Amino acid sequence: MPGAISQTFKSLELFVGQTVSLDDVLNNLAAFRYRKVRKAIRSGDFSQRGGVLEVYPTKFDSPVRIDFDDDKIRAIASVNIATGTSIWQHKIVIILPNKAEKKEVFSADVPLNNFVNIQEGDYVVHNNHGIGRFLGIEHVDVGDAAKEHLVIEYKGGDKLFVPKHDIRLVQKYIGLSKRPPRLFKLGSKEWKRIRTQIQKRLQKIASELLHIQAVRASLKGFSFSKDNDWQKEFEKGFPFKETPDQLTSTLEMKFDMESARPMDRLLCGDVGYGKTEVALRAAFKAVMDNKQVVVLVPTTILAEQHYLNFSNRMKKYPVNVAMLSRFRTKQEQSATIKECCEGRVDIVIGTHRLLSKDIAFKDLGLIIIDEEQRFGVTAKERLKHLRLLADILTLTATPIPRTLYMALSGSRDMSVISTAPQNRTAVKTHVVEFDEDLIQEVIQRELDRRGQVFFLHNRVEDITVIANTIHRLVPNARVATAHGQMPAKLLEEIMIKFLKGEIEVLVCTTIIGSGIDIPNANTLIINRADHFGLADLHQLRGRVGRSEKEAYAYFIVPPRKVLSDQAKARIEAIEKYSELGSGFQIAFEDMQLRGAGNLLGQEQHGYVSAIGFDLYCRLLKESVENLKKTKYKVGDDYEKN
Repeated sequence: MPGAISQTFKSLELFVGQTVSLDDVLNNLAAFRYRKVRKAIRSGDFSQRGGVLEVYPTKFDSPVRIDFDDDKIRAIASVNIATGTSIWQHKIVIILPNKAEKKEVFSADVPLNNFVNIQEGDYVVHNNHGIGRFLGIEHVDVGDAAKEHLVIEYKGGDKLFVPKHDIRLVQKYIGLSKRPPRLFKLGSKEWKRIRTQIQKRLQKIASELLHIQAVRASLKGFSFSKDNDWQKEFEKGFPFKETPDQLTSTLEMKFDMESARPMDRLLCGDVGYGKTEVALRAAFKAVMDNKQVVVLVPTTILAEQHYLNFSNRMKKYPVNVAMLSRFRTKQEQSATIKECCEGRVDIVIGTHRLLSKDIAFKDLGLIIIDEEQRFGVTAKERLKHLRLLADILTLTATPIPRTLYMALSGSRDMSVISTAPQNRTAVKTHVVEFDEDLIQEVIQRELDRRGQVFFLHNRVEDITVIANTIHRLVPNARVATAHGQMPAKLLEEIMIKFLKGEIEVLVCTTIIGSGIDIPNANTLIINRADHFGLADLHQLRGRVGRSEKEAYAYFIVPPRKVLSDQAKARIEAIEKYSELGSGFQIAFEDMQLRGAGNLLGQEQHGYVSAIGFDLYCRLLKESVENLKKTKYKVGDDYEKN
């Protein structure tokens, strides 16, 4: 947020979970240097834990963001410059998260250590002492009490004992290849020399990133209007309770859209955490200003699902939602393309077909991209061009390292949804060998509770054989097959029947891989799971467990002794990271297993290998911030834009 400031107020801990007046909160802001906050905000009540209080309008000389420590409370100022004046208009939203539900979250300030678990034997990086091996936690006598310390072993067997309150200085080492890093000698000057050398070279990279930011800032985008009554009514139509992270991400998205700078925001959130709702609100906001919206998805099945969701949510409003995919005939596609060009379509949802050069728009305002990493090189080149024309909101559950790096380094804005929806439970994950009795038992158990089953077999050649096997094992089940080589109309009919519950077991390929939301399907079986990547397995597991029902995922693999080391590591990781919110762990575990290759160019590759991905991102972020302070003054056009 431009010109943002942070201040810590531990004294507000006493308000969590209580009903208190806003005056009580404001009286605890005495240390806050913008004292106008106290005068300008009117009184109000926090009615419930996890609730939100909106108070507006207020005016200050500069934008304000207040972050409260330990996840106690957070106020976000949604800022816009009033036309013809230098006064900033503010809307303060104060969020009190339920501390019991709030877990360690991913943050651009602390890139990795909040969500990558460190285990005994792992390589770690201490900011001041370099790379060592983590041996575990020991109790060390300090004064009259024994306190927990992390024990790190360095070259030569020397040990460093790190008190728990300094854990922020330690991160798991993640390099860009599978080779182990070299350990440093504790107390030597070599680590300081290497770190200083890399910091100096990062100044140049930081300067280049600032140039990219400045170019983005100089582009004149469209400033969307403040929320109107329909927007508020539309958001009230959300059938679930928003999580605090959803509300925060929505506010950050609206701040971007209402500013003059084109939005390029990455929205990270695990599978089923509510990214689509934020996208729906962004799309509706754009349409309220008579702008057109493109929703770009990686699969035809997901296009169909989004089309149904968007149409259903917006049916009360004069919004024309269209779909462009192979589920539509050539005549229907031609009609949709013509309507897009003439401005008669408000929101168009589709696959990479939307990026074809024959498609034009009368007034494109927003592009929503679901899982950008699943698109090919040609599509990404086309997207680079479109980024100059409209606001961009990218949704991802498992960000690829390059995308995450761009967000951490500041060349993209990022929002994170790390809070699971209410009453959501983790999918129970089992790795098993092929066993007809087990398959029969698993499917029948789901049918007995009137649920549905995905059976994923990713070979079209013999998918019918598998379907016949399911018929034989569970003769009372209504079974159908679905794969990408089927005629479009037939595939569409089968998916709609499955959505309606008329099909109980869907034997399918990876066409269900992203975004499919069928709350009644709560058992997933994947045949030959050892053939899939780690991020793919996590995405597929996210197809179940999207309701309050207990969900199950069964990964069928050959005997482990015949698996390759890579396959074993993937299977062990998917078992290990089965709890809610594992998307980030999965992304980095995948990066470690595969090696990220030439992620950032040859020079940066060497830097990352020397100090680890996490510290590299921290130092680069620090360089960018320092350069900003020296090169740009607060209040410059660069900062305001």
